[in-house]
Amino acid sequence: MYAVIRRYEGVTDPAEAGRRVNEEFIPLLRQVQGFVAYYWVDAGGGVMVSTGVFQDRYGAEESTDRARDFVRDRLAALLPQPPQVTAGQIVAAS
Repeated sequence: MYAVIRRYEGVTDPAEAGRRVNEEFIPLLRQVQGFVAYYWVDAGGGVMVSTGVFQDRYGAEESTDRARDFVRDRLAALLPQPPQVTAGQIVAAS
């Protein structure tokens, strides 16, 4: 399995970002082949972190493409800075 983690800083309205992600982005993400799970976390202080888990690298890469497009089209005013993206193979899990 693969995971992709995106950290967004300078979030202007975490509640609205969370609502849009939940209502609009997660349904798009569920369509990605190999989708396993997705989490959107309000870390406080204008920081939000997403974690997506996929069966393979292709799904993780596809999720990054979809996230980039979704942020550009629907969240640009709320997430004004590009995310820090970390992705890789899951080597331990519980």
